Amino acid sequence: MLQLKETLRKSIHLASLAIPFAYRYVVRYENRKLMFYILLGALALMLVIEFYRFWQKNFRKTFWWIFGLVLRRHELRDFTGATYLLFAAVVCVAFFPAEIAFFALSFLALGDTFAAMVGINFGRRKLGKGKKSLEGSLACFAVCFAFALVFGLHPVVACAGAVAATLAEISRLPVDDNVEVPIVSALAMSLAQVFF
Repeated sequence: MLQLKETLRKSIHLASLAIPFAYRYVVRYENRKLMFYILLGALALMLVIEFYRFWQKNFRKTFWWIFGLVLRRHELRDFTGATYLLFAAVVCVAFFPAEIAFFALSFLALGDTFAAMVGINFGRRKLGKGKKSLEGSLACFAVCFAFALVFGLHPVVACAGAVAATLAEISRLPVDDNVEVPIVSALAMSLAQVFF
């Protein structure tokens, strides 16, 4: 059951690729302000739903009944991963160049998904005392790096972003990885672009 739940959760996570791809191919990077306002509106709507869920017991039960299969237990009393993801998308679009935001948000969708799927199915070597595995982390790095190369990012910048995304994904900081992965990788790629 746990494996099914995580597979469904990561399938939805993978669907978040719609955000960076819409930014690149629908908005075409030309209207950053429009993308920012769309994401900000989506985040505001999610926050209304989240706070209503916290305050209204009946709505909380209904919300859990509908989405409980893909939610983690801590999300019963905390924001969902989707809210953190939208927050990170707003920050990336607002503060980073369009191409960097595209890759950072794609790294979140792809890297986190492949890390979990490979880690759950093939992970044998645990990293420290946590649940993360070496195999999952290598999958995160490989898929992020390959994706960036396929989409034409400079290899050094791609490597910096993929390494940063992987380190953020395995980090044990008390920050949701839906925020940590894209922002840390965007910072790393921005710094790498200064030199390349």
